[in-house]
Amino acid sequence: MTSDQTAVLVLEDGRVFTGTPFGAVGQTLGEAVFSTGMSGYQETLTDPSYHRQIVVATAPQIGNTGWNGEDNESRDDKIWVAGYAVRDPSPRASNWRATGTLDDELVRQGIVGVAGVDTRAIVRHLRNFGSMKAGVFSGAALAATSGAGPASVDELVDRVRNQPSMLGADLAGEVSTDGRYVVEPNGAHRFSIAAIDLGIKTNTPRNFAARGIRSHVLPSSVTFDEIADLKVDGVFLSNGPGDPATADHMVEFTKQVLSAGIPLFGICFGNQILGRAFGRSTYKMTFGHRGINIPVVEKATGRIAITAQNHGFALEGEAGEEFDTPFGRAVVSHTCANDGVVEGVSLLDGRAFSVQYHPEAAAGPHDAEYLFDKFADLMAGDK
Repeated sequence: MTSDQTAVLVLEDGRVFTGTPFGAVGQTLGEAVFSTGMSGYQETLTDPSYHRQIVVATAPQIGNTGWNGEDNESRDDKIWVAGYAVRDPSPRASNWRATGTLDDELVRQGIVGVAGVDTRAIVRHLRNFGSMKAGVFSGAALAATSGAGPASVDELVDRVRNQPSMLGADLAGEVSTDGRYVVEPNGAHRFSIAAIDLGIKTNTPRNFAARGIRSHVLPSSVTFDEIADLKVDGVFLSNGPGDPATADHMVEFTKQVLSAGIPLFGICFGNQILGRAFGRSTYKMTFGHRGINIPVVEKATGRIAITAQNHGFALEGEAGEEFDTPFGRAVVSHTCANDGVVEGVSLLDGRAFSVQYHPEAAAGPHDAEYLFDKFADLMAGDK
């Protein structure tokens, strides 16, 4: 195990998958999850929602198109995944937009990965037993802590098990912006919104800008008084990592927004925040939804959208269920066609709505982009 050409993925239940180093050499810990996207690995790796997760790619070959300076979804171009596990990394980049290779970028940013592992077996294991604590170890990290020879499997498993759990993890503040910034609209200005950064992706303000909307991007510590001073036309709650049950500050903030009657739109983590503000509870899913081909049913119309998703927690509820909230009647508006998981909630008067998926389509299909127009229409009607 101490060979320079060896890397291992170790799961908390003792399963070990042996491969070769990919990216940086060392040790990384996180929750092992799998993503079913056949493309868009750069967007996945730079998505802040993947903070503290070791992503296993189901696509067999990764890295073909290399790395470029345009497709990052984090504002500072940071790779947010804790680690990366792939079957067959491409030995070279083949794309006119590439500025380097994936392996080089993983090394540059210190992301520890493993290649040559049986990702089909890993995914089947996680699908059967659920996402779990994991670690990737290579180089000196494979040596025993005592310094006497290679580390035993039991020692590596102990390192994995001793890390914090994703259940109860409060992570949005770790990925949020430190200070506010503004993304200006393209062309004529129509509306201004407060976009709360819980792990926002760069393509989201871009979608607002394309519709004449100025985004005041604000940290997760924002207060209602701060957005009141901005006199915005709407509030947006972004995607982000962690357990929504820990986000009490953001839930209280959302209740204040709803009480003030300000139009509100949320995605992913924002959907869970809005649901909690409505009085719904959340739970940790067995292995979550992570990919760019997940079908969602809109209850009111029967319309099915193929969506990009990345979440390991979800709201309690049933398709079409109506319920009372302190802000009026609400409904479970969307559910996943695969497993019935709640994919959206909204007030019946339409003033606040959210979805569990990623309509900014980075990477992914464009079926849900109309939701940005829906939010613009909501603000136009409010004016």
